[in-house]
Amino acid sequence: MGLEQWALDLAASPWIYLVMYLFAAIDGFFPPIPSESVVIALAALAVGPGGEPNLWVVVPVAALGAFTGDQIAFSIGRRVPVHRLRLFRSGRGQAALAWAERALERRGASFIIAARYIPVGRVAVNMTAGAVGFPRRRFTFLAAIAAVTWACYSTVIGVSAGAAFRDHSPLWGVVVGVVGGVVIGVVVDWALRRWLSRADPDGAAILEADESPAPTDAPPAPADEVRTPQHHGPHTR
Repeated sequence: MGLEQWALDLAASPWIYLVMYLFAAIDGFFPPIPSESVVIALAALAVGPGGEPNLWVVVPVAALGAFTGDQIAFSIGRRVPVHRLRLFRSGRGQAALAWAERALERRGASFIIAARYIPVGRVAVNMTAGAVGFPRRRFTFLAAIAAVTWACYSTVIGVSAGAAFRDHSPLWGVVVGVVGGVVIGVVVDWALRRWLSRADPDGAAILEADESPAPTDAPPAPADEVRTPQHHGPHTR
């Protein structure tokens, strides 16, 4: 009972919106932060007995945080040789960047929106978009669409779980919502990867690359090479 009351009191605090915003923003360029789980948990509590936090505030704050994080990732790609970042030094990380660059060149718009639902994929795509010179104005428009749909998607999962366990402890709705969100996230991740692989057949092999560390004795890629777009530049179909 103490834990339940603590969760309800925390959800009723106005600071919870700032926490959710920060989680969503940081997750935009640092995948280990579980922003989806936070949004799902708060949405589940919002339909509970206390009615807090306010669901009409959860969605825009979550979307704004996601949008901010994606913009930061894009800006990092513009200013930093992303291939040298620790996050992408592993074999899988390098493969994700290679896939992101190919994807942006072929179907930039659809890949930016779809990648928001893939934790590491969205960071790779957004940073690479900045690195290869994808137009900032177009990226901003696409990132806004992706952030809003992602916030609504996460909220719907939380609301569904909270409503299903309305007659039980609010914590049941939170637990089921977060676990369900993880399961649904895995399915969505799998489905999107299959779709992206079909759109980019060669990308299937890239996405399945091993996760062994990249060779440490290999010379680093020159900064100008990392940031220079391909000769035909990114475009959408």
